[in-house]
Amino acid sequence: MRISSKGDYGLRALFDLAQRFGEGPIQSEEIARRQGIPVNYLNQLLITMRRGGLIESLRGPQGGHLLARHPEAITLLEILTVLEGPLLPDEPARDGLGPTVPEDLALVGEVWTTLRGRLEQILAARTLDELCQSKRERAGNLMYYI
Repeated sequence: MRISSKGDYGLRALFDLAQRFGEGPIQSEEIARRQGIPVNYLNQLLITMRRGGLIESLRGPQGGHLLARHPEAITLLEILTVLEGPLLPDEPARDGLGPTVPEDLALVGEVWTTLRGRLEQILAARTLDELCQSKRERAGNLMYYI
């Protein structure tokens, strides 16, 4: 598994929006500046994330981008799946070669299935809201909910 710049930049852009949730639309230039993302590349990612249902975009001078749902409702798994596709493919590429020992293929396949399941479990358990909370904790700005 490899997370490309698409996944990294996209997650950082959504994290930026999550930190400003409820403040209204945020312009892509602001996100790009704060997160160190080339603005043209960010604009392409924002289109992908809008089509994936992660953000909404508003045109015009007061326009910009905002999360489509509350940060608690957006998991890291959903983000990376929208941006990267499946994190581990069901079937690795084999260049048309078939196994000569099917049992070996089955055992190795179980390793990939287990890895995929654990990876998805970890990413599905983390939300944008949790990232925001972690940032506040590191800054000493804890928010307690009752």
